[in-house]
Formats: sequence, structure tokens, C-alpha cells
Amino acid sequence: MSDTDLSRVTWRKSSYSGGNGNCVEIAQLHNGMVAVRDSKEPDGPALKVNRAAWAACLGTIKRGAFGDLV
Repeated sequence: MSDTDLSRVTWRKSSYSGGNGNCVEIAQLHNGMVAVRDSKEPDGPALKVNRAAWAACLGTIKRGAFGDLV
């Protein structure tokens, strides 16, 4: 995966973020990828995945498969 300059992308915070600092932000990248980061570390690393992988992850979350991790 090539490096992408993330300093110019538009990050969106989850609408489920409750202001407690435990937030996930995502950005759509021009190359068809999605970047995911921890909002507490905006200059830290970001996970970059293709849209199909991101959709699969969201589907798994929506089905409650990670409920035991909360």
C-alpha cells in the first residue's frame, strides 16, 4: 500500500462519539481507500483499508460481534 498524505484529508468523527475521548475518525481517500484513526492522536498512525474491508468491518460491528470487547 502506498503512503498517502493524510494532512489534507477531511476526517469525520463517529456520530456515536459521546465526548468521552474514545472516538474513531475516518477519511475517504482519493485512491479508493479509507483511513481510520484514533481522534486522541490526530498526528499518530492511521489504518488504511480498502472500502470492501471497511464495509465488512462495519457490518461485523453492526451485528454486535464485538460486544464482548466493550
